[in-house]
Amino acid sequence: MKTNRIMDEIRSTISPEMKLQMEMSVSIANRIYEILEAKGMTQKDLAKRLGKTETEVSRWLSGTHNLTLSTICKISAALGDPILQVVHQVESSPAYEFEPMMASEPLSDPKP
Repeated sequence: MKTNRIMDEIRSTISPEMKLQMEMSVSIANRIYEILEAKGMTQKDLAKRLGKTETEVSRWLSGTHNLTLSTICKISAALGDPILQVVHQVESSPAYEFEPMMASEPLSDPKP
């Protein structure tokens, strides 16, 4: 893969949080594209369903726009498919359980 030294330098200065945000924005845009393709829809069709301009939807799908949760929900409802999935992890108890232990004094020898 061909790399650009200047772009590599810029990328190295971006915080981990910003990198994650950029990755998530691109993933959301890609998911919307997948749904559009699966349904045989265009950005123009989505714009009509949302009452937005095609230009605005195009900007959203560039992968650089910071979509609000509200907007993501509106797009999801307009498409009839989920865009995001929240994973909830249930805390599980360990596979083993500890037996309660009591501290005690050493037993004395019984008296004869």
